[in-house]
Amino acid sequence: MSRHVAIVTDSTAYLPQRTMERHGITAVPLTVVVDGEAFEEGTEISTRALVQALQKRRPVTTSRPAPEVFAETYRQAAASGATGIVSLHLSAELSGTYDAALMAAREAPVPVRVVDTGMIAMALGFSALAAAETAEAGGTIDEAVAVAEKRAAATSAYFYVDTLEYLRRGGRIGAARALLGSALAVKPLLQLENGRIEPLEKVRTASKAIARLEEIVAERAGGAEVDIAVHHLAAPDRASALADRLRTRLPGLGALHVSEVGAVIGAHTGPGLLGAVVSPR
Repeated sequence: MSRHVAIVTDSTAYLPQRTMERHGITAVPLTVVVDGEAFEEGTEISTRALVQALQKRRPVTTSRPAPEVFAETYRQAAASGATGIVSLHLSAELSGTYDAALMAAREAPVPVRVVDTGMIAMALGFSALAAAETAEAGGTIDEAVAVAEKRAAATSAYFYVDTLEYLRRGGRIGAARALLGSALAVKPLLQLENGRIEPLEKVRTASKAIARLEEIVAERAGGAEVDIAVHHLAAPDRASALADRLRTRLPGLGALHVSEVGAVIGAHTGPGLLGAVVSPR
């Protein structure tokens, strides 16, 4: 990483640990609260433990990092030689993380540019990675922000969930839509649109929904050079099969990441999640 521009994101980017270490990216953890007990995502609660809590219908909520956590992260970056920081975060429509980072940025010892990417998961991760690569090449803070924003704007995120109930509980999608989906016994396909989770299509069965997800990703990618991420929660076989099929049908495929989401996204989607991120280079 450039010694002049530090890159900060949050734990919902789900970048591989080795990738973050290689590019000097710091991820500030969000919090998952299970039965009133708070855990930091990525270090203090496993995905398996989260799934078990959801299946047992234990109360699960999430919360943003405290501004002081961001403030300490920014201080450490400055102490390590950074003269500017780009702080890239999940959609402000879904979390108060962006606002917490903004509050901390006002007191930071070096300039901090806080960016609402409007994205989540590797849709955010690809943006953070693009910023880090720009910083490594000696880019300025403005150049790193511009590259990150351009990457985020070009990226699309689609996902399938077995039920809308978890999104309804967390207030991330309207209760009426959840009830409608349950009444019709449909399997919803969703997308990130303007930073919000929006319905895309409704399909009758899980197998047809997953096949349709593949088609949507292939159509979105076309023949362009793209990076792809396939995410899941407690559905590794689904994710592996989708990734294998995408490898064979995307001529411009660059990097392909397959990973299980962490506890924050998992708390709102529930087991069975299958998501795909298409990020043109």
